[in-house]
Amino acid sequence: MTARPGPSPLVGLLRAWPGPPEMRAPQGAEADAFVKGAVRHGLAGFVAHAVGQAGWQLPSESSALLRRESLAGAARSLQVKALLLKSLEALSREGIVPVSLKGYGLALRLYPDPLQRATRDVDLLVSRTEVATAVHQLSSLGLTVRPSRDGRHAHVDSHHLELEGKAGLVELHFRALAGWGRALEGDALLARAVEGTVDGQRVRWLRPEDEAVYLALHASHHLLQRLAWLFDLKLLAARGLDWERVIEGARDTGLPQLVFHGWEVARRLLGAPVPEDVLAALAPAGWRRRLGRRFFSEPRLVATELVHSRPRWMAAKLLLSPEPVAMVRYALRRLDTLLRGPPDR
Repeated sequence: MTARPGPSPLVGLLRAWPGPPEMRAPQGAEADAFVKGAVRHGLAGFVAHAVGQAGWQLPSESSALLRRESLAGAARSLQVKALLLKSLEALSREGIVPVSLKGYGLALRLYPDPLQRATRDVDLLVSRTEVATAVHQLSSLGLTVRPSRDGRHAHVDSHHLELEGKAGLVELHFRALAGWGRALEGDALLARAVEGTVDGQRVRWLRPEDEAVYLALHASHHLLQRLAWLFDLKLLAARGLDWERVIEGARDTGLPQLVFHGWEVARRLLGAPVPEDVLAALAPAGWRRRLGRRFFSEPRLVATELVHSRPRWMAAKLLLSPEPVAMVRYALRRLDTLLRGPPDR
């Protein structure tokens, strides 16, 4: 009988954290794949840190590549941090204190160093009544609004405006998320958000249990194709969560099955401390759980297989969707937007 292969070095390192990995450092072609995987999954900076903590000695070329990518990622994160601070300052002039979603703010709270997690833009959540004022204030930073990629269906499928300029990209959310034919509205999340600061600038964070639901939904929306999203969940769970609130929040979204996939894979692959009864409370039907294990197997996730196959991506979306009819309608709206182009101005 052929022995089952062990975890990839990247998964093994993330699973063992904060303890030492049980496996030896990868060598040769495996070391090269290890570093490229860390970059692809947005974790070059953290992996460089974890490699040092583990005492792994990588081949010189792989080690040099990891260092270069780690430094490049840190430089991008510093640019995002600068834009985040400018955005918070601009919004504060009108009394707006947004929720910072994902990105630098999340890394600041969860990672040993916030520059260790890749991020490329600023995500801010405000109430619908604040959107116009927020756009005006952010425009003072030289940012302009991009046309919506949702075209004539933006009122149904959009969840943010994109403002772009030389300083970078700000995604201004008026919904936390839209996908799978459903939208996660932001007002209740804003009402429960908690106060925080970034370098003295006021900001808000999602309540931890809301963040547990939101991050899992965001990861599932993108079919878990970045290990950084799953590792975020592991680090968040390690800080302690009220799991009953997580279950309640997941059910309130109407999409608890999608929250399940994020947390189940974070537990199965990376050892996230999720109670079994929590997963049981969120689990979809047995056939969807089995499909999830096939789509979200370790080799397929490490290789980001679904990203490279549009047919498989759409098949996964349809088969895993808890509301297939809503998902088909969403797909038809996207097709309509592609065929018709943006609405007339």
